[in-house]
Amino acid sequence: MSIILWEDAAMFCRTLIFISGLGLLMAGTLLVEGISPVWAGPSAEPGRHEPVRTITVAGEGRVSVRPDVARANVGVVVTAPKVKDAVGKSRTLMVAVLAALRKVGVAEKDILTTNYSIYHEQPPPKEEGTKGSAGGKGRYNVTNMVQVTIRDIEKMDAVLDAVTEAGVNQVWGITFEVDNPDSAATKAREAAVVQARAKAEALARAGGVRLGPVLSISEDGGGRPMPMMRMAMKEQSDSGPISVGEMTFSAQVQMVYGIE
Repeated sequence: MSIILWEDAAMFCRTLIFISGLGLLMAGTLLVEGISPVWAGPSAEPGRHEPVRTITVAGEGRVSVRPDVARANVGVVVTAPKVKDAVGKSRTLMVAVLAALRKVGVAEKDILTTNYSIYHEQPPPKEEGTKGSAGGKGRYNVTNMVQVTIRDIEKMDAVLDAVTEAGVNQVWGITFEVDNPDSAATKAREAAVVQARAKAEALARAGGVRLGPVLSISEDGGGRPMPMMRMAMKEQSDSGPISVGEMTFSAQVQMVYGIE
């Protein structure tokens, strides 16, 4: 009886070993077929990145516009033996000048005093061998200058005529500007981009490639396009010899395109 039980026990153990081996076989089959992402096999080598092919071009845009604002420095210089007389005469003349400016339509905000000075001029010395001076106590010079902004540039000649008739004897530093330079600068940038695009397309055709998207764009100079005075002169008007001409705004850009 004991021998039979032992044989049954041995058979039972062999059965367990068989079942365990079958389980390991099934597990190995699952691993080979790649069901487990952890043991799917050796990792693939990372792909090598191809270098990005590009076309780099530069473009320049220019926009010429007629100035619409003028600035002029006008004023009076008077001389008198006594400072009181020089100051009084200067004040009288400048009151007339300011009235003339308002009469031709120049606003108060567009009249700015830029220089007011009183200077005592010593008399010249006498010739060698004499004492004292040749001209008494000297004289006083009073200077009063204002900067006038003329927003209607067509009135430029009329303004200058009015102030000289009122007593102005100093006119200098006449300049012309564009009241809204941002608009002209934007147009210059747009023209620069168009030129750069045309260059890139021509290079792509010549190289037998297809132009891709813009990868980068930058503006050379790092600031607002600088206006350059153009020496083109308009016909002189009957009222004065001043010519306005044109101002040219210039912009430069650099663009990088991809190649498809």
